[in-house]
Amino acid sequence: MAASWFETVAEAERRARKRLPPSVHSALRAGTEKGITLADNVAAFDELGFAPHPAGLSAKRDQATTVLGHEISLPVIISPTGVQAVHPEGEVAVARAAAARGTVMGLSSFASKPIEEVVAANPKTLFQIYWIGTRDDILGRLARARSAGATGLIVTLDWSFVHRRDWGSPHIPDRLTLKELARFAPEGMRRPRWTARYLRTGRLPDLGVPNMTDPGEAPLTFFGAYGQWMGTPPPSWEDLRWLREQWDGPVLVKGICRVDDARRAVDIGATAISVSNHGGNNIDGTPATIRMLPAVADAVGDQLEVLLDGGIRRGADVVKALAFGARAVMIGRAYLWGLAASGQPGVENVLDILRDGIDSTLLGLGHSSIHDLSPIDVLTPTGFTRAGGTAVRV
Repeated sequence: MAASWFETVAEAERRARKRLPPSVHSALRAGTEKGITLADNVAAFDELGFAPHPAGLSAKRDQATTVLGHEISLPVIISPTGVQAVHPEGEVAVARAAAARGTVMGLSSFASKPIEEVVAANPKTLFQIYWIGTRDDILGRLARARSAGATGLIVTLDWSFVHRRDWGSPHIPDRLTLKELARFAPEGMRRPRWTARYLRTGRLPDLGVPNMTDPGEAPLTFFGAYGQWMGTPPPSWEDLRWLREQWDGPVLVKGICRVDDARRAVDIGATAISVSNHGGNNIDGTPATIRMLPAVADAVGDQLEVLLDGGIRRGADVVKALAFGARAVMIGRAYLWGLAASGQPGVENVLDILRDGIDSTLLGLGHSSIHDLSPIDVLTPTGFTRAGGTAVRV
């Protein structure tokens, strides 16, 4: 256990890069086009500072909060990510890690594990859904999620059709045929530990997405589901209002960057929103989410829960987001690196790193609770924030 432990998320990323086949790692780290947004999501946090107190500090610090009706032990939840082939146990290992650390699991529609298995591993599971297919198709997926015990819904809207990357897009097969296995064999031999993990399970990486079909039916392939998404007209706000009405629990709208869209989310009855640009995989050139957060939180933070998704690498980043008005943050790449590094313990390790960093930052700021944080705790340079959509479009 000690040999697999790491001190920082950066170290988890380094180990993941060493252990994953290059194409798998490339798919994990990539953003769209030039990667401006991908880089800014992380770099923007470095522009923000703190002015710590030397004395009068709190001996105890509380990180507990509630998100979408769930009590959680730290203000960090798992953002849904698709087909977690970085480890054989995939989303089930992540769900167990989140449960062990007292937080919420977000499960993607494009996940490699069935929702029933993930909910069994963590009852605090939110099911993520894209607007794909007909309304009847969507109702079917909602019915399955409800039957499985999902406690909330994440509606993801921040994924664009753009998949071009200046550094090239990795080849991702639709199915692992003999031809594809031969193509990837050199990569597998270069990463024997990753390959050995799968060999010990007696099966190959699963590229199917079982949550897009009824239980017992053959899963769609990733690109089969992707094709359905590309062939479905994007939803209107009235479509989203209808979707909200079909779910009697909490609903989080993911992908908000503009004030006008945040207000529309309030209008349709959303429980929460996430200020997100899909980890740099929406329109490149969109500012970092931490730059957009203050305007959105100021506009609607008293009407629904505001979360932030994008660029979180340290506990101090979480504190900056909370000071700017977020209820909690969602993490994606950070836990995937932990999963790739050492499975469930690696995800727990990442959550522990963030918890410890939050605690240290609260100590230096002289606060006894994350609920005491405010913008005055952060040194913000002039011109740092951005405010998009300050007038509602008609």
